[in-house]
Amino acid sequence: MAAMSDKNRNSALVVLIFFLIGLAAVTLLPFSASKTNDLGYSSLCTFVPWSTFALLLAAGVIGAIRQYLVTRIMR
Repeated sequence: MAAMSDKNRNSALVVLIFFLIGLAAVTLLPFSASKTNDLGYSSLCTFVPWSTFALLLAAGVIGAIRQYLVTRIMR
């Protein structure tokens, strides 16, 4: 199995970051649910804002890893 090129890996990480940010935004959308979330309204995810923070944290960690890999390659 061939290793992924640096350009493809960076592109895949950027796509993953934007996907996680998009999911974080989707969790905040209003939706008719049986329970209200901690912010006081019914949303698509009843674990808001904690699920939103977790997704944004994951995106941030992946962004930091990508930045590390980019700077390591430049040396």
